[in-house]
Amino acid sequence: MADDSADRIELSLSVAEQMSAVDRASWNAIANPPGERYDPFLDWDFLEAAESSGCAQPDTGWTPRPMLARDAAGKLVGAAPLYLKMHSRGEFVFDHSWADALHRAGGRYYPKLLCAVPFTPVTGRRLLATGPHAVTIRQSLASAIVQVGRQWRVSSAHFNFVDAETWQALGEQGLLLREDQQFHWMNRGYGSFEDFLGALSSRKRKTLRRERREAQEGLEIVRLTGAELTPAHWDAFFEFYTDTGGRKWGSPYLNREFFTLLHERMADKCLLILAYDGKQPIAGALNLIGSDTLYGRYWGRSEDRPFLHFEISYYQAIDFAIERGLARVEAGAQGEHKLSRGYEPTLTRSAHWIAHSGLRQAVSDYLDREREAVEEGIDQLSAYSPFRKGAHPAEQDEESF
Repeated sequence: MADDSADRIELSLSVAEQMSAVDRASWNAIANPPGERYDPFLDWDFLEAAESSGCAQPDTGWTPRPMLARDAAGKLVGAAPLYLKMHSRGEFVFDHSWADALHRAGGRYYPKLLCAVPFTPVTGRRLLATGPHAVTIRQSLASAIVQVGRQWRVSSAHFNFVDAETWQALGEQGLLLREDQQFHWMNRGYGSFEDFLGALSSRKRKTLRRERREAQEGLEIVRLTGAELTPAHWDAFFEFYTDTGGRKWGSPYLNREFFTLLHERMADKCLLILAYDGKQPIAGALNLIGSDTLYGRYWGRSEDRPFLHFEISYYQAIDFAIERGLARVEAGAQGEHKLSRGYEPTLTRSAHWIAHSGLRQAVSDYLDREREAVEEGIDQLSAYSPFRKGAHPAEQDEESF
C-alpha cells in the first residue's frame, strides 16, 4: 500500500498500562472519527468497560497494553487495542495447535501479543489512525507491536478480524495471512422483511414464514434500546447469557458488572431482544448497533421452544436492520445453519507474526493450504444459497461471495 503523504511525520510510540490511562476523547477521535463507520467495539467506553469490570485483566489472562502513537507535539494520532495473552480463549481465531506444536518442540507459546477487541469476533479497524499520515502511522503501529514482541520475548503477535486493507498491508510487512468465514446478512435495499422473503426461493420463503410463526406462538417479543432498557432487563438477559456461556465455553467471559457499564455508557448502542411468556422472559439476544451494521453478540434461553433461537437471534435482527436502514447484520462466529436463513458466507481475516523460525515456516505452509480451502468452501456454500436466481443486484458486496 502506497504512502498517503510525501511528508514525514515524527512519531513517538509507547505502550500504556490500561485503557483508563488513555484520554477518552483522544482515543475516540481516532477510533471512530467523524465521517467514518462507527464501530461500537472500538469505543473507549466498551474497551475500558471490559477492563474495569475485571473481564479483561491479568488474572483472566488478558493484560491490557494499548499501543499509542503521538506526534512531535504530543498529540495522540494513532492507537491499537493490544493485550498480552496467557491463553487463546475468547479470540475466535484458533491457534491452539500452534501452541501445542511449539510446546512439543520445547518452546513456550504463552505469553503472546494480541491486537484485537476482546471476546468479539467482529471485523473492523485495528490499527487506528486518521489524517494525511494515516497509512504511515498504521505501518508504524504494526512495526512497533512486532518490535515489542521481540523485546518482551513473546512467541508471537496476532492481529485478529482485521479489514481487507489492513490485512493486505500487514502481508506486505511480512506477516502471515489467514482467512476464515462467517455468515452475514446483507441488506439489498429491502423495505420490509416481506421484501427480503421475496428474494428467496419459494421453498425457503415458506420455511422461514413457518419458523417465525411457530417461534412467536404464545410469546411476546420486544426489542429494547436506549432509555427503554432497565436493570431488570439486563438481569434477565445475564441469566440467559451465563447459561449459554457455561455450556459453550465452560465459564462465561463477561460478568454482570460489564453489562452494567455497557448500560450506563452505551445503552443507545445496545439492542436487547427478549421473548416473554406472559410476564416471564424466557429468551434473549444482545446486539450492538454500529453506523451501518447490527452486530449480534450473545443469546440464551431458559426454555426450549421450536425455532426460538432463529427468531430472536436472526429474524428479529433482520427486521431491526431493515427498519434502521442498516447495511448488514453480523451474527457472530460459525453456524452454517445461517446460510439457509439468508446469511451469506463472508471472509474474515487475521495476520500473524511468529518469532520461532521453524514454527513460522510450518504455519506459513499450513495457512497457504487453509486459505485455499476456505475460499473453495465459500464457493461451494454459495451453491446452496436460498436466494432465487436474479434476486440480487449484479454488483455484490466485495466481502461476500
